[in-house]
Amino acid sequence: MAMEKVPMTIEGYKTLEEELHRLKSVERPRIIQLISEARAHGDLSENAEYHAAKEAQGLNEGKVAELEDKISRAEVIDPSKLSGDTVKFGATVTLEDEDSGDKVKYKIVGDSEANVRDGKVSISSPIARALIGKSKGDSAEVTTPRGSRSYEILKIEYK
Repeated sequence: MAMEKVPMTIEGYKTLEEELHRLKSVERPRIIQLISEARAHGDLSENAEYHAAKEAQGLNEGKVAELEDKISRAEVIDPSKLSGDTVKFGATVTLEDEDSGDKVKYKIVGDSEANVRDGKVSISSPIARALIGKSKGDSAEVTTPRGSRSYEILKIEYK
């Protein structure tokens, strides 16, 4: 079975690498220190600090493995090297809500780097799926938790 590639921007890839580095070079040694200090307290069967530290170690190693997996499957896409008149991964899209007239701007990014507050929506989100393949001037129907919304695409940028 082929491993599925995970699309992400350069920014998203760097964020994953930084987090992986932090878990390996800061968290791992800190947890190892906690385990050795807890071991020094003697009897491990009733040693809460030791069990908590071992649990923290397991969680940390799980995160390390997950990040290593994402990084190994990363398909890094540089939006500034993309162009075109249709919406695709990496596009920054300016939309106008056809009902309220409100304007919004979203950048379509990988699942792990999505953050709506920063204007970054996941490629697998309903809004991104509704926009993919559309052009400036097109309307996109998006079903949101608050009902169906209709947006007009005002601008598509790759930066």
